[in-house]
Amino acid sequence: MKTRRNLFGAAAGALFCGCGLLHDAHAQGTAPRRQAVSVGGRRVKTIDVHAHCIFPEAAALQGMTRDNIYAGPPGARESPIDSVEERFAAMDRQKVDMEVLSVNPHWYGVPRDTAARVVEKTNESMAALCAAHPDRFAGFAGLTMQDPQLAVREMEKAIRSQGLKGIAVGAEVGALELSDKRFDPVWQKADELGAVVFIHPQGVPQLNQRLAGNGYLTNVIGNPLGTTIALAHLIFEGVFDKAPGLKVIAAHGGGFLTHYADRFDHGCRLNPAGCDSSITLKKKPTEYLKQIWFDSLVFTPEAIRHQQAVTGAMQMVMGSDWPYPWVLDPVDHIMASNSLNDAQKRAVLGETAAKLLKITT
Repeated sequence: MKTRRNLFGAAAGALFCGCGLLHDAHAQGTAPRRQAVSVGGRRVKTIDVHAHCIFPEAAALQGMTRDNIYAGPPGARESPIDSVEERFAAMDRQKVDMEVLSVNPHWYGVPRDTAARVVEKTNESMAALCAAHPDRFAGFAGLTMQDPQLAVREMEKAIRSQGLKGIAVGAEVGALELSDKRFDPVWQKADELGAVVFIHPQGVPQLNQRLAGNGYLTNVIGNPLGTTIALAHLIFEGVFDKAPGLKVIAAHGGGFLTHYADRFDHGCRLNPAGCDSSITLKKKPTEYLKQIWFDSLVFTPEAIRHQQAVTGAMQMVMGSDWPYPWVLDPVDHIMASNSLNDAQKRAVLGETAAKLLKITT
């Protein structure tokens, strides 16, 4: 008989969502085995920097239930995984040694005090989960971005005391862009602590009417567009100048930024009136891409080749968006990319993420 704790996951109350493909294998006693990945004769620890989970005990503090945790378009998420063992089996099938977990910030729209309780429980649960399975999981902390000063204190605790590797934020906070001056203390603290900032969008709700209709455009266009807008504002509002050591990982290959980055270098030259004369960037806009790492969730070897040409292979890290089944085989995706040499494949598969996030290999 399942208890509530069994139902919602054994480790730190963690609810894992993911791979319906594994159910038959478990029934037959043939769960996939963990596969070591080698490139050019050298073993590499594969690290997926873009993987999600949610903690029901934390979500319940803002009235979320299992039903609305799983609300969404049919097929947009695979069926729930309710134990770490099932999650490990999914990772093993994908040849992923470690996931760097993040929780999409579902608390931005609730009152500050409620959000603070949700974040506290989320980060405690994430830290406990990662401590229990340090070879398989690392984690990003959530922040109460409604209150930037509280967010700074939460980050201090997460990095200094809880062993988390960085922070995960949405691409906007309510009506505020991440570049809003109210958030400057957050980015400066991240710079001081060496805390990597993982930016994950939640669509562009202002465009939902235009993105309605066929094609799941609220996500297919909305999510990468949300990231693109956030990164553009961080660059053009001078955030990277104010926090020169800030390191950002951008979900979904950085959205559309890498596909048209050079246009950024020409806008203010063409139309100075469309730019803020009080902001003088220290570098060309495209030069700030060196402070941004881009995940590999771009689907094809040709897209990898183009991303590599724009950012360089050393600015790329592996990401899958698991348990959302966008890319079922993230390691094979990199291995099939002939534009990457062996050293570059090892870097994308895990070496760059390990260095960036201070993960022992």
